[in-house]
Amino acid sequence: MDINKLKKLVYEENLRLVKNDLVILTWGNVSMADRKLGVFVIKPSGVSYEKMKPEDMVVVSLKNGKKVSGKLNPSSDTPTHYELYKKFTKINGIVHTHSTFATAFAQAGIDIIPLGTTHADTFYNAVPCVKKLSKKEIEGEYEANTGKAIIKEFNKRDICYLETPAALLESHGPFTWGKDAHEAVKNAVTLEAVAKMAFLTYSINPKVKKIDQYLSNKHYERKHGKNAYYGQK
Repeated sequence: MDINKLKKLVYEENLRLVKNDLVILTWGNVSMADRKLGVFVIKPSGVSYEKMKPEDMVVVSLKNGKKVSGKLNPSSDTPTHYELYKKFTKINGIVHTHSTFATAFAQAGIDIIPLGTTHADTFYNAVPCVKKLSKKEIEGEYEANTGKAIIKEFNKRDICYLETPAALLESHGPFTWGKDAHEAVKNAVTLEAVAKMAFLTYSINPKVKKIDQYLSNKHYERKHGKNAYYGQK
């Protein structure tokens, strides 16, 4: 893909965070990778959505995580994106937000378990809440260690990152990903909706149990399984 086209796509997907009420101020970022070019493009750090332009997007190397081009500094979360791209090799889009309900679960330090079919349509498992980083991890390469912690948690729980394209960072907030930036944003929108539904469900019935696995499987498979039939061909 032409690098200017990639910048424009990333710019537009960042604006979709605002459109979907997932960010306020500058609290979020979207990136997208082109593995053939060996780079990913990400939002610049601390630049308001109202003022930024496509040409402000920053190009970063997939080989070493360093800035390749761009007048501005890349998002401070760039090392997290880099670690995820490095290990989750089938994704090409990543989103980080501080959306209200997903962040509330992160601050509470608990998973978002599948309570209904809305969750199961997109996330096969509970969306895991990754343990808070140690003082040493925070005082070291904090953002890189954030990405490493997500990867470690998925490996420990044997969760497929393609089947559950989201994670919460305890005391921090959510990350989502997908085959490209558009899908990653879509998953961020879905995660926030699912988190809000879970919050309301717990407020009505604090003893609610997770969805029956066979119903969860049905809803996930009809959208994502080898014999999926949801939508149009």
